[in-house]
Amino acid sequence: MSATENRWGDLRARLISAVVMVLVAAIGIWLGGTVFTVLVAALTGLMLWELGSMTRLAKAPPHDRSALAVAGLGVLCLAFAWASPWMIGAIVLLIPALAFALTPRRDRGLAAVWAAGAMIAGFGLVTLRNDAGMSAIVWIVLVVVISDVMGYFAGRILGGPKFWPAISPKKTWSGTVAGWIGAALVGGVFWASDMAPFGIVLLSALVSFAGQMGDIAESWIKRRTGVKDSSDLIPGHGGFLDRFDAMTGAVVLVMLLSLVMHLPFPVGG
Repeated sequence: MSATENRWGDLRARLISAVVMVLVAAIGIWLGGTVFTVLVAALTGLMLWELGSMTRLAKAPPHDRSALAVAGLGVLCLAFAWASPWMIGAIVLLIPALAFALTPRRDRGLAAVWAAGAMIAGFGLVTLRNDAGMSAIVWIVLVVVISDVMGYFAGRILGGPKFWPAISPKKTWSGTVAGWIGAALVGGVFWASDMAPFGIVLLSALVSFAGQMGDIAESWIKRRTGVKDSSDLIPGHGGFLDRFDAMTGAVVLVMLLSLVMHLPFPVGG
C-alpha cells in the first residue's frame, strides 16, 4: 500500500460512520425532549463503559462487569441530576468519578477526571437543549465537527510540526490552527445571520480549543493504558469516547463559562 493510500485508507469507513452519527444526532437534536435526553444518557453510559474497560486491571476479564456497573450508575446519576435542584445535581454527577477513583484500576485519578468530564458534558448537552434551545446545540456540534474535519484534512495535507507529540503523535500545528479557523468561521456564520452577537466568533474558537484538549486528554489516557481505540463500536472512528472526546471538552468548557458569565449563544429553536 502506498503512502497516499495509507493516509486516506480509513476515509470511507469514517465517512459512512459519520453520516450515520450525524443523522441520529440530527433527529435527536430536532426532536429534543425525551428522545434527546435518552440519546445523551446512552452516549454517556457507553463512554463510561469504554473508560472502565480501558482502565481495568491487566488481570481483569476483557468484559469487566465493573465497567458495565459504573456505566449504569452514570445513567442513573444523570437521570437524578436532571430531575434535581442544581446543587444536588452537581454533586450527584460526580458519583461515577468517585467510583472510578475508589475501585482498583489503572490510572484511577485520570479515569476519575474523565468520568467527571463525561458526566458534566452529558448533563450540559441536555441542559443547553432545554434552556438555550436547538440553535445552541447545533452551534456547538458544528464547531466541534468543522474543527475536527478541517484539522483532519489540514493535518494530512499540510503536515508539519506536531502539536503535542508525546501525547498525541498525529496531531499537527497545521491541523490545530485549521480547527480554530474553521470554528471561528462557524461562529462568523451565526453572527452574520444575526443569530448571535459577534462574541460567538471568539467563543467558537475557544470552544474548538477546548475540544482539541479533550481529544488530547483522551489520547493521553489511551497511551497510558496501552490501547489504540477506546473500543471498536464505530467503524473508522474506534469507540464513542474516541469520537466524542472533543465534544466532551467543548461542552465542559461551555458549562464552566456559563457559571461565571453570560455567553453569546445563538437564539432560536
